[in-house]
Amino acid sequence: MTVIDIDTPHGPARAHVNKVRGARGALVLGHGAGGGVGARDLAAAADAAAADKLSVALVEQPYRVAGRRSPAPARQLDAAWLAAVARLRRGALRGLPLIAGGRSSGARVACRTVADTGAKAVLCLAFPLHPPGRPEATRLDELDAVPVPVLVVQGESDPFGMPPAAENRTVVAVAGSHSLRTDLDAVRSAISQWLVQVL
Repeated sequence: MTVIDIDTPHGPARAHVNKVRGARGALVLGHGAGGGVGARDLAAAADAAAADKLSVALVEQPYRVAGRRSPAPARQLDAAWLAAVARLRRGALRGLPLIAGGRSSGARVACRTVADTGAKAVLCLAFPLHPPGRPEATRLDELDAVPVPVLVVQGESDPFGMPPAAENRTVVAVAGSHSLRTDLDAVRSAISQWLVQVL
């Protein structure tokens, strides 16, 4: 694992990169709003990708690198993510087809920025479809706007809701809630099966 500090318009981000020899693609993942890149579902996704010959980068947003827990506004998250992905594509992940993604807030960032990252697909872990108890405040438009294949891995009892499947979107429900910790084998399996189809 190589750690790379990356300048962004909103302070330094940090990428934890696992380069796979003979990689056939790359997976870049962002973390949730209050968590970091050590989340167990992110680790499961990274394991599944590495087993499928993808290099992996886990990107820490500048607010986390600075030691803050409260997330930055969406436009700052998006700008920092784009700067980090651009740097990785010029360096450690140069020339590799890219899948973007993340858990919760990081999944939203990957969806909103897919056109600018040039990702061939998007992986969403625990996509927060709406705030808990407020299904009318849906964020489905962020998913619907993604023009490339999307995999959503969602806990069956996630209080943030269950996104619907769609023509370009596969939704896999696994045991558990928003943390996706209950059945990490199911998380890995869903990702592995999808990766074979999209890259």
